[in-house]
Amino acid sequence: MRWNPGGRSENLEDRRASGGGGGGRLRLGLGGMVVLLILSLVFRRDFFSLLSGGGSGIAPSAPNGQELQTSPQVEREVEFVSSVLDSAQTYWTRLLRSEGASYRPPKLVLFRDAIDSACGFAQSATGPFYCPGDEKVYIDLGFFEELRSRFGAPGDFAQAYVLAHEIGHHVQTILGTEQQIRRAQRGDAGRANELSVRMELQADCHAGIWANAAGRNNQIEPGDIEEGLRAAAAVGDDRLQKMSTGHVNPDAFTHGTSEQRMQWFQRGYASGRLNACG
Repeated sequence: MRWNPGGRSENLEDRRASGGGGGGRLRLGLGGMVVLLILSLVFRRDFFSLLSGGGSGIAPSAPNGQELQTSPQVEREVEFVSSVLDSAQTYWTRLLRSEGASYRPPKLVLFRDAIDSACGFAQSATGPFYCPGDEKVYIDLGFFEELRSRFGAPGDFAQAYVLAHEIGHHVQTILGTEQQIRRAQRGDAGRANELSVRMELQADCHAGIWANAAGRNNQIEPGDIEEGLRAAAAVGDDRLQKMSTGHVNPDAFTHGTSEQRMQWFQRGYASGRLNACG
């Protein structure tokens, strides 16, 4: 992906040195993600939704004032995240204005190990998430290494897809879609997972819309879209369930299958139109 290194977005909030999960708290690692998935399968409840709902109820540790340890490679990753964030924000500002809506930029929060948000306390093992309560995207940059090594989705555009998906959730909040889905889930608990899948797939479509705009802005290089599609497939419910339990339970899907996630990303990318995302 073509981007200009050397700067940081004004909407980037770097809290990697705040020690939100230090203080002797146990690090879950990737296993935490698997545990949440297994709990969702066993109890037929979306435990991942705790990240975008009322939170986990666990009190965070106090900041320990530790000095941030970083490297040139990590800081280049920070600059890349900033570049994608600004690219997406610029695009959505313009598109929503043309649709008669106002876009308010969310903050993107970088953290390490754990973080406290308006949606509750979260470990890095749960992956990137968007919190509608404070309109912020949260990510531990260590997830990108997991995306490469654990999930087999390398490449900078795979990372860009992840960020664009989370910003897609913010667009849903602005347009009122997120609130409508949450009300529908509360009114019909039996359809909660189905509605969650619908919302996640729409966010994938929104990521595709941004990719379309990035292509028109000459930011897309050969192979980028394939990287995005691999990332979408890597985090499909069926693939994650197969990895963690050895079998697939469609009734417990919350984000959609690998095929669905690729299809909806492609739908947004092919059309470049908001109404294509349903």
